[in-house]
Amino acid sequence: MSRFRRLSQTMWHCHFHIPWAPKYRYRVIAGEIADEVTNRIRAFSEHLNCEIIELSARRDHIHLLAMVPPKMALSDYVGMIKSRRAIRLLNKFRHLKEKPYGG
Repeated sequence: MSRFRRLSQTMWHCHFHIPWAPKYRYRVIAGEIADEVTNRIRAFSEHLNCEIIELSARRDHIHLLAMVPPKMALSDYVGMIKSRRAIRLLNKFRHLKEKPYGG
């Protein structure tokens, strides 16, 4: 299989490394939250016809390596993934809205 992808009049090979960190880089990505984040990113990427090459969730950040077709702007892809993921995550895990440092 070729590493290049085809559209009607183009051949492309666009890999993007996208790191994300929670606010203040708090260590909240673990267990059920990490599973929810990775599942949501995979679902939204599939819906947008983008291929995930690698996805790993650490305690304080997420690494995503994705192939985004040239017909979609990278900023649109990242904006959709981040906004939809944040909305669903905060609705499901209400305790994340509280400040973890207590002040």
